[in-house]
Amino acid sequence: MELELEQEKVDLIRQIIKSDKKYVNNEDLFEDFFSETYKRSFLIIKSVKNEASLQSYMRKIVTTSIVTVLKDSGRIRRTGEGFVPVKEKSLDEIIETPKNKYADVSISYDIVDLKDGPEEIVIKKEVLQTLADAVSVAHNKNVAKQYMQLYQLRYVEGLKQKQIAEKLNLSQSEVSKRLLELMDEVKVAFNKI
Repeated sequence: MELELEQEKVDLIRQIIKSDKKYVNNEDLFEDFFSETYKRSFLIIKSVKNEASLQSYMRKIVTTSIVTVLKDSGRIRRTGEGFVPVKEKSLDEIIETPKNKYADVSISYDIVDLKDGPEEIVIKKEVLQTLADAVSVAHNKNVAKQYMQLYQLRYVEGLKQKQIAEKLNLSQSEVSKRLLELMDEVKVAFNKI
């Protein structure tokens, strides 16, 4: 499998796997981590030319691959707090609802649910930055089309096309046409990644 990749890319995958904190104490699964990462990233490695973007994508893919392998091998499991080693117990298992035996009062604990982990936050931030840059570039190319205002009114304020048309003194068909043009510009920006 490694023969199909340039040695430089193979070394990059190895380096990222070995630098991941979940790799520690799971070194015996290195080949599985590598194989899973290779499966998930082969097309990205071949298509992404920007070195910084490639490294960023590879870190995310490696993290996902390691979690998948650890989960499949029974070394971690998903809980309300995220993934934990099988040896650890989740807070739900540890905290039993204690009863005050002097008054029939039941005490319960709400578990804080962190919806996004650090990787998801970074991914969302990158996506939003790419989106903002694409809208800005499209707007600056043709200020008369009012792409920035269209984006603000449609996707931030949530106005309908008819309402936008009234605000900007345009026909609804013109608003629709410009929104499609803007989305084409955004797609082009995302395809460059």
